[in-house]
Amino acid sequence: VQLQASGGGLAQAGDSLRLSCACSGHFLSTITVAWFRQAPGKGREFVAAIAWRDSRTTYADSAKGRFTISRDNAKNTVVLQMNSLKPEDTAVYYCAARQSNLSHFTSHTLYRYWGQGTQVTVSS
Repeated sequence: VQLQASGGGLAQAGDSLRLSCACSGHFLSTITVAWFRQAPGKGREFVAAIAWRDSRTTYADSAKGRFTISRDNAKNTVVLQMNSLKPEDTAVYYCAARQSNLSHFTSHTLYRYWGQGTQVTVSS
């Protein structure tokens, strides 16, 4: 599985940004794709995940109500729509995947495949 993240950039508090993760490879229907983020000096933090097969989703508390993860089958892409951004959302965001139909795994150590990071910076 290969992952290519895009999107991100600079935003002000309250703005919206959209991240995309283009997925390629075999057995996409059996994977779960997640977004993680890592702020300077902090560990990698789970944001949201979606199971490809049934679109079941899991969100971190910090993302609930503001972020939405979805998939576009036609484009083999997973999208993270981020609304009502806060300065504390500033981080490098990574998409990751694991071979599983369950979306509730939130530890980055359980994800084998990783895309490159994309920077999100939110100013107050």
